Amino acid sequence: MERAIKSVDAGWWVVSHEQKIWLPNGELPYGTAENCGLVGSQGAIIGEWQGDPVWLIRENRHDQMGSIRQIIDIDSGLFQLAGRGVQLAEFIRSHRYCGYCGHEMHLSSRENACLCGHCRQRYYPQIAPCIIVAIRRDDKILLAQHASHRNSIYTVLAGFVEVGETLEQAVAREVMEESSVRVKNLRYVTSQPWPFPHSLMMAFMAEYEGGELQIDNNELIDADWFRYDALPQLPPAGTVARRLIEDTVALCRAADE
Repeated sequence: MERAIKSVDAGWWVVSHEQKIWLPNGELPYGTAENCGLVGSQGAIIGEWQGDPVWLIRENRHDQMGSIRQIIDIDSGLFQLAGRGVQLAEFIRSHRYCGYCGHEMHLSSRENACLCGHCRQRYYPQIAPCIIVAIRRDDKILLAQHASHRNSIYTVLAGFVEVGETLEQAVAREVMEESSVRVKNLRYVTSQPWPFPHSLMMAFMAEYEGGELQIDNNELIDADWFRYDALPQLPPAGTVARRLIEDTVALCRAADE
């Protein structure tokens, strides 16, 4: 539950507004509210990291507001909590009014929910399920440069799950749509909360079954089969994409010995 921040309150501070996060000196602020200049702001504890509380404050600090991608290389647990804060802030901002009756809503005092006092509707943060998959073909892995990425990184294929789809169907469809490739022997690996803006990535490994590589130019800039020991620039460590690539490289190397 939100309350006024006191000078003695301390911990990690997630100050978020419009999917941006306050990053003074490029870092997630830590320390007392007084030292961070946050006394009097409205905030709530959203978790704990190594014994210290993690606070969410929903306000615009104007200076040094940036993308959460700027701290993607911090410890994964702290990054997930920062991402949780950004997602909660955006959920609350986008649910000021009830979608059924149009009346103003208020925050629940017991859970992460927005409540309508008029028609009694209750809204919870929505999560968009996504699949991400590494595809192996003998000693090579399929990597692509995505049109939505503003860098030269090559990564694995991914996409949103559509209404009425299973995860397995989503993998097959996304891979076919983006690369014209068919896959087999799909295996679940892990999952990762992904606050861009509110996704849950479910990671798989698969093997090439057939089809000639032909990319969807609306989604991809380039794609190719890369031998495991001659890879392009990869996603940063700590991302589920990087784990999938490293796991696939280990399989390729073992098969090549």
